[in-house]
Amino acid sequence: MARGPRYSVPFRRRREGKTDYRLRLRLVKSGLPRVVVRGTLKHFIAQVVKAEVDGDKVLASAHSKELVRDYGWLGGCGNVPAAYLTGYLCGFKALRKGIKEAVLDIGLHSPTKGSRVFAALKGFVDAGVSIPHGDVILPSEDRIKGGHIADYALKLSAENKDLYQLRFSSYLARGLPPEDLPKHFEEVKNRITQTFSSQG
Repeated sequence: MARGPRYSVPFRRRREGKTDYRLRLRLVKSGLPRVVVRGTLKHFIAQVVKAEVDGDKVLASAHSKELVRDYGWLGGCGNVPAAYLTGYLCGFKALRKGIKEAVLDIGLHSPTKGSRVFAALKGFVDAGVSIPHGDVILPSEDRIKGGHIADYALKLSAENKDLYQLRFSSYLARGLPPEDLPKHFEEVKNRITQTFSSQG
């Protein structure tokens, strides 16, 4: 516990492992809105947030549940393709609010090459939002479309049908063979694009 007269207790959210205040300060000092991307095991959330004196203000937001409800997404909501599409959707919402430039805030996520947070970043960039980044950190196009999932499903289907049915039961219950995920990804992405292009 606390020892010595110069010890200061860290802020509560730092103690709880929720906020890196040094990183947050650097991002806020940029003067740009923050693209906040967070993932759970089953879902992904993307927001464009502006820091104000009385607290953060959310300017645009998207949840992977919207992909299912509004665009007919049949894949998982917590994987790389869903993260990209959530970022893509939120990017269009941000542009509609006049936000053309932002900085990425991944919170306490480890900056792992090809991870979901960088798939969401790619979605924002493809939608037209300018965010500083290096291309080397982004997932490959094949991974973004779910090619790795489709390849694994094909292999598993040939080797062990029972395990295939077990591992991909949720996909099959929704009527999507996992081998068709890349094609379905493109269909949903086109629906998002068409929705916002028709709105001007």
